[in-house]
Amino acid sequence: MNNLKILLILIGLSTLVVGCKDEDFLDRYPLDQVTDAVFFTQSSDMEIYLNQFYNRNNFPMISWSLGDFDSDLQYDHSSINKRLEGTLTINSGPALAYGNIRAVNYFFDNYKKCEEDFNNYKQYVGEAHFFRAFFYYKLLLDFGDVQWVGKVLTTDSPELFGGRDPRNVVADKIIADLDSAAMYLSPEKTNGYSRINKWIALLFQSRVALYEGTWEKYHAGSSYGVSNEQSAKYLTKAVEAASAVMNSELYDIYSTGQPSSDYVDLFGAMDYSTNPEVMFWTKMDLDLGIYAHRKFSYLTYPNGAGVTKALVDAYLCTDGLPISVSPLYEGSNTIADEAKNRDPRFYQTIFTPGTPWLIQNGDTALWDDAYSKFFADNAYTAPTGYQRRKDYNPNFEFHHLNYEESPSIQFRYAEVLLNYAEAKAELGNMTQEDIDISIKKLRDRVSMPNLVLNNIPVDANPEFPGLSPLINEIRRERKIELAFERFRFDDIARWAAADELIVGKRPMGAKAAQFANNPPYPVDDMGFIDPLKTALPNGWGFKVNRDYLYPIKETELVLNPNLGQNPGWDN
Repeated sequence: MNNLKILLILIGLSTLVVGCKDEDFLDRYPLDQVTDAVFFTQSSDMEIYLNQFYNRNNFPMISWSLGDFDSDLQYDHSSINKRLEGTLTINSGPALAYGNIRAVNYFFDNYKKCEEDFNNYKQYVGEAHFFRAFFYYKLLLDFGDVQWVGKVLTTDSPELFGGRDPRNVVADKIIADLDSAAMYLSPEKTNGYSRINKWIALLFQSRVALYEGTWEKYHAGSSYGVSNEQSAKYLTKAVEAASAVMNSELYDIYSTGQPSSDYVDLFGAMDYSTNPEVMFWTKMDLDLGIYAHRKFSYLTYPNGAGVTKALVDAYLCTDGLPISVSPLYEGSNTIADEAKNRDPRFYQTIFTPGTPWLIQNGDTALWDDAYSKFFADNAYTAPTGYQRRKDYNPNFEFHHLNYEESPSIQFRYAEVLLNYAEAKAELGNMTQEDIDISIKKLRDRVSMPNLVLNNIPVDANPEFPGLSPLINEIRRERKIELAFERFRFDDIARWAAADELIVGKRPMGAKAAQFANNPPYPVDDMGFIDPLKTALPNGWGFKVNRDYLYPIKETELVLNPNLGQNPGWDN
């Protein structure tokens, strides 16, 4: 069978798996009806088969169209976040979908047909382990306990009517898959966009282990907790996985010695093949049909999306002190005032006056023009007044008028350092050396003072009053370094922190009086834009005894009552 015919078969298979992703896996056609008995007999077959998972629907693309809108860091006035508002219904969450997992299991059920030496195709076996872990992690995030299925099921399989496995059992299997992935995947760094490697598997393992470790620690004793809680086991695994990547010395924090621009430039680059920090990225290519399905426009870019004051107030002053205690803080009358003497990541994440907005034909238009027109019409409606800059490249020549083709970072080394630092802090054995090889590297890029273990500043308004200054600062660093990279809600969930950060709160904005045009939104007693003041007078109604996990839909419970329901959703 030639490769063209194989590719056509796999396109059909991919359509079956991805196109029906919202259906229950019980309703899928058997995979062996859309492939050939001789497939998987050579390593090239495996490569073609696994290519279906390297698409933009699987990896969580970091782009301006995505972000932390499901958290306290961003607000979109054009949509309602039912989860934050506490208005989700039992059938409004995601489906308990196993399509991609079944497709990976099909690989495992068939790859041993290959007659070549194992070394010729062990890379692909490693990729399959990685992707199964990747897809199961999404289920773990959404539902907690899920069925672990390690083979392709048939209509006669008793597993179809089995119960869910406890979340820690699933986490153990995900981590085991990632151990196998790291064993088989190439240790070569490569170009970062073709195929994953060993170090990406270990980065992801540190993410999974940190998540489960902190979930078990902070949800212990609640309806979300697990029996035989072993948070230390997972946190130790997170440290080990992150340490392995750090000790490889293949990656480092991107820096050219320009603290005022290196952070924002990292997210505005057009190629990451030689970037020391970017471990995996999506290379857009219009000729191959790989692009973001959004029209590029500098004028409508801020439309509907706003950064919140919850992020703005998190940035330290340049003396390393929080704004609540630093003498360098110049207040919040204007965005320009707020950015003065602050961590340079502030103005590299959020637009401030003097920032390039559009560079075209040798001319540079500054953001000041957009700022002056805020709230004048629908083209300038960042509802909080704070507009996202991160991941935005002002060079017109780098963009297509109809499709966005800027590359998207999927995994970067900064996360490795943050996972390492947080796991060490949670274990209670962090040293100054641990800080110096992790947090210090992130702060050095922007010329911010290092975090000194025996002299941590005490914030007068900490996000987590019941936790140590060290944990507060580690979480602050994660919040600002990874802003808009789709980590925030998962962090809030694993920390069991919605009662402190979400419940009764609203997404607040900048001082209204600074804008030439009056914002079409309510303003609070202090003069700050308060977009949901009227709509949500009591703030977000997130239900902490229910909304950390999505419900199992009624249709799925009808098919298999043994699945049971998640906490808080029985009524």
